[in-house]
This record gives sequence, structure tokens and C-alpha cells, in this order.
Amino acid sequence: MSSTVTVTPARGVRGIGLVSIIAGIVLILAGIGTWIVVSNQLSAEEITVSDDASFMAGRHVNGPLTAYAQAEVINKHALEASGGQTYAELDQDDPTRQTVMTASFLRASLFTSVVAFGVAALVVGLGILFLLLGLALRKLAGGPSVAVETPAAYTSGGDLSGVGRHVDPASTPAAPVAPTAPPVTPTTPVAPGRTSALSTPAAEARAAAASTAEPTGAPGTGTPSAPGASPKAAPQDPTPPSATHPTTTDPAQPRPRSQTPPDERPGTPTS
Repeated sequence: MSSTVTVTPARGVRGIGLVSIIAGIVLILAGIGTWIVVSNQLSAEEITVSDDASFMAGRHVNGPLTAYAQAEVINKHALEASGGQTYAELDQDDPTRQTVMTASFLRASLFTSVVAFGVAALVVGLGILFLLLGLALRKLAGGPSVAVETPAAYTSGGDLSGVGRHVDPASTPAAPVAPTAPPVTPTTPVAPGRTSALSTPAAEARAAAASTAEPTGAPGTGTPSAPGASPKAAPQDPTPPSATHPTTTDPAQPRPRSQTPPDERPGTPTS
């Protein structure tokens, strides 16, 4: 069973997108304006790249490439006039010192214009990036609400829903129990002649002696024998069988009273 969750865009996203769009437009306009101003100022100076320049020769200076080319040519001419020495290396009374100083100022101005062109290009690029980001945020925030199918036990926030909290445990199928492997009993090697790995030679010797000992009692009497005792013969009865059970009826021999007939006993009246 699943439930439908409606996902709506977060508040404030459209506002952030609008601010980003405005910032991008401002940056683009500022960069373009800076480029135009610097280019017009260079163009108003009516500077032309020298013919002996390594590139952009004869071009009117109104951009970053032509300004850089003219700065390199000025440095080349200044070094030729000073014999390869810079402004700091020349003597104070050297007549070429003023020429080298003027060339250094012109090169610095041209390099400043080159840096201004680079900053203007960077600002325009950032403005385009902010503009695209703002448009994307506005598009995402302006979309309709989206219905998402989620499991019944969870909501869009990750919490348990009412259905998931009150699920009957009996209706929930039990998870399959993974079969467990039988425990492995480590086997201990038994030495040759040993009956068990846990027995000792002394215990086996005592067990062998107890199993081979003969009973000390008489055969058939059931008398147990003590361990280690030597067998003995059963004592004989000293009374002969004839003393208790006479087998002859000699008249001359007196018979016991218990065996005398009642009519022959002394003192017994006869009829």
C-alpha cells in the first residue's frame, strides 16, 4: 500500500531568483559601460601602434590588444635610447633620463587600460552567470506541485506516517531466518595407543588394572572383590554334613530328641 505526497516548491525561491536576475543585469551593464568608457578614452588619444611592433602594427589603439602592443613598443624604444638601461640605472644628469621616464609613464597608462578591459570582461561574465542562475531558480520555483508515490510507512519528511505507526504485528510477514551453520568442534589428534585425547597414560593404566583384576569372593557368592586384593579361597564349613543330617539308623546310637518318636520318649505315657 502506498500514499501520495504532494511536493510544493519552497517559499522564497522565486524571490532569490529575481534578485539574482537583477544582479546579473546590473553587472552586465556595468562591465559593458566600463569597456566603452576605457575604449573611448584610448581612442581619443589618437595613438597608433608603431610599424616595428611585433603584432597589431599600424592599428589604432582602442582596445586591450592594441594597448598592450603599443606599451611593448614604447619599452623597446626607451631601452634603445638609454643603451639598455632603465630609468633607475641612469645618472641624474643624463639627458636621456627624462625620455625614459616619459616612456615609463606611457607604458603604465597603457597597462592600466589593459587591466580595466580585463576587469570589465570579468564583470560581464559574472553578470551572465547570475542571470542564468536566477532564471533557473525562477523556473524551478514556478512549477506546479508534484505528487509523489511513497511507501505507506513513510512521509516525504522521512517520518513514520499514521499507517506505519499502527501496523498490526500479526499482519506483518516475519523475516526469513537465515540458516545457521552447525558449530564446528575442533578435533585434537590422538596419539597412537591412546583411547581418547583427554585421557592420560596413568588413568589408562589404572583402568586396565581394574578391568583385569579377578574377584576375591567365592564363585557364585556375589561378594565383590576389593581392587588390588589377592584372590582367597572361601572358608569351609567345619561341621560335617553327618552332624546335622544323620544318614544311619544305628540302634545303639542315641538319637536326638527331635528324631525320637513320641511314643519312645521318656516320661511319655503310653496307652
